[in-house]
Amino acid sequence: MRILYERCCGLDIHKKSVVACLLTPEGKEVRTFGTMTRDLLGLSDWLAQQGCTHVAMEATGVFWKPVYNLLEDSGMTLLVVNATHIKAVPGRQTDVRDAEWIADLLQHGLLKPSFIPDRGQRELQELIRYRRSLIGERAREVNRIQKVLEGANIKLGSVISNTMGVSGRAMLEALVAGTTDSKELAKLATARLEATPEQLEAALEGRMGAHQQMLLALQLQHVTQLDEAIDRVSAEIEERLRPFENHLVRLDTIPGVSRRGAEEIIAAIGVDMSRFPTHRHLASWAKLCPGTNESAGKRGSATTGKGNPYLRETLVEAGWAAGRTKHTYLAAQFHRLKARRGAKRAVVAVGHSILIIAYHILKEDGTVYQDLGPNYFDERSKEETTRRTVKRLERLGYKVTLEPAA
Repeated sequence: MRILYERCCGLDIHKKSVVACLLTPEGKEVRTFGTMTRDLLGLSDWLAQQGCTHVAMEATGVFWKPVYNLLEDSGMTLLVVNATHIKAVPGRQTDVRDAEWIADLLQHGLLKPSFIPDRGQRELQELIRYRRSLIGERAREVNRIQKVLEGANIKLGSVISNTMGVSGRAMLEALVAGTTDSKELAKLATARLEATPEQLEAALEGRMGAHQQMLLALQLQHVTQLDEAIDRVSAEIEERLRPFENHLVRLDTIPGVSRRGAEEIIAAIGVDMSRFPTHRHLASWAKLCPGTNESAGKRGSATTGKGNPYLRETLVEAGWAAGRTKHTYLAAQFHRLKARRGAKRAVVAVGHSILIIAYHILKEDGTVYQDLGPNYFDERSKEETTRRTVKRLERLGYKVTLEPAA
């Protein structure tokens, strides 16, 4: 095969060592480096002295990130490759052979690099993902609070929807302070609470033990700390996304996409859509489109595959929210597919549509979302819809005569 890159290097990266195989017209050279910063700087200097132009490495966990961070500004072309695509050939059992195999594939242009955003976007992704982890931990802690309340015979969650709201939080803090009178606790409710005083008194009449009081105090303190951390991370994210305020506002016009969802979409795919030739390439990269499973002219069931899990989670959440909206195209799409394919497949399809809409909004400056309306699918195939509806009525024993409305 023809050699595309005369001076290239393959890296087999581990937690404590990096095996580098350098291929040049003069021959092959293999060296092992540590993973400390000074060792990786030595690797960078060695590759620069040898005139290396391309470097490939496996995307193994997070161990590739320190290497990528230090080689990013060296002027060399870096390729982070899916390990599954490289290890399709068995028989290589050592780190040196792994590095040689990666270098050999790179030299002949047989490696497909993964999409690695620039440093600013990678930092934004870390903040976004950490905030999502904090929100998940807060939800788990609130569930623990509910578990303690149930153990104390307090059914507060049965009469109010949010036990961590203003009224619920005041009642919980009073319980921690030692207040046991249900009437006194019920008086802490705000006027906006839908539950009646009688319902609150019945729900707050329980048996709070000393250990449950201690657990509740620690859990409320933990929730407060998590709220402060979420606010701090959100403020940093908002500051970093200030230059993209226009993009966030336009993405927020999509049904089901909140401000936080728009921030997560931009963090995952950026605002430069030139890296994706079409919206189909973006959907394929995100693995939110059906896979290909065809043989002998027969098409089998194909899953969507494994893509960016954070982007997928964001789009699925937006799909559920869009399915609950009123009189929108996305809600009509969700209910139309839900009847035939089920709710989970329908919500993935709606998430796919949201991603396509986001692609066009980000690519075409000034574009905002314009809803097609809830009757789009019926109007698109009006005759077919009419024929199908009439046929269903006739099967029920009715004689149908249609007249156009005035």
